[in-house]
Amino acid sequence: MSVLQFLTTVHFGDGKRDQLPALLAQSNVGKPLFVTDRGVIRAGVFAQATEHVAGADAMPVFDDTPVNPTEAAAAAGAALYKHSGCDGVVGIGGGAALDLAKAIAVLATHEPPLWNYCNRHAKPAPIDRAPPLILLPTTAGTGSEVGRSAVIVFDNGIKAGVRCPDLVTAAICDPELTHGLPPSITASTGMDALAHCIETYCSPTVNPPADAISLDGMQRIFRHLERAVAGGTDPEARWNMMMGSLEGAISFQKGMGAVHALSHPLGARGFHHGTLNAILLPPVLRANREALGDKWAMMLRQAGWPGDADFAAGIARLNAAIGIPARLRDIGVKQDCLAEVAGQALEDNAHKTNPRLLAQADYLAILESAY
Repeated sequence: MSVLQFLTTVHFGDGKRDQLPALLAQSNVGKPLFVTDRGVIRAGVFAQATEHVAGADAMPVFDDTPVNPTEAAAAAGAALYKHSGCDGVVGIGGGAALDLAKAIAVLATHEPPLWNYCNRHAKPAPIDRAPPLILLPTTAGTGSEVGRSAVIVFDNGIKAGVRCPDLVTAAICDPELTHGLPPSITASTGMDALAHCIETYCSPTVNPPADAISLDGMQRIFRHLERAVAGGTDPEARWNMMMGSLEGAISFQKGMGAVHALSHPLGARGFHHGTLNAILLPPVLRANREALGDKWAMMLRQAGWPGDADFAAGIARLNAAIGIPARLRDIGVKQDCLAEVAGQALEDNAHKTNPRLLAQADYLAILESAY
């Protein structure tokens, strides 16, 4: 049995961004560093998220968040934190901004390099002190606000996690912050959340509470993803998508599988994580089919599909229906990198909890079928 960890205090619901001033005051934060990205600012979502914070427009903001957050960006953010005399961090944005906010909070009070705290390091250094950290997701995707790690592209080119389950002081999940998401981002982040629910459920780790949570998240996303893509301000769809995203990330403690073992090294090459997960999910499901047993039928039920349906084919049809590119080549992945990525997947922690043991040749076959 796993150690069961459900750690983060979450304020969930429409309009809950009004809790941010009180949470800052409770944490004795007078000058936070806001971590976000320029797209969130341009869309007006950053202003919406901070509208109840007096003087927010004069507070320091780090908005240089890469598509896949990097060690270099974390170091730059920590430098701004120290230079500005900040006493807390507030992350506002998608998974990249939230993971970067975590990494900045670590480097604000711990010596670099960030790699020293990575879960791929031979002896990760402890993270034993950090400033208050409050996270507000503006997508229903990664669930980083309750995830146990910050996933970073390190200076050595490896994309992996900094394990920091106790780092987040509180999260505010306000579905209204997702109402302005464009359909394409709603689709790719939504498939990211669905992949989390599916991969954690398929993991062979024994954790019935996490299974129940991932199944509930799966069902919510299947029922509401197409509605959220088609109608951006549909309040019921947005509420359920954010809840499904949170549930997928709560279940991370079970570990994931081959989808993430492949999307991490591909993501280190600059490709969007949610889009990669969506494209890779059908061929990985086919590769794992025989090891899934009754879980295959259970996932069909959660999707609302017939019991004799092909679950992997159904995911591919869902991708097409919401505009996800069908193949890796469609998003610019070069075929000559596939063999290297297959080898790198064996080193990723998600490889360890795939439903069946895969060899490099198996990973390469998955990549080629997705290409």
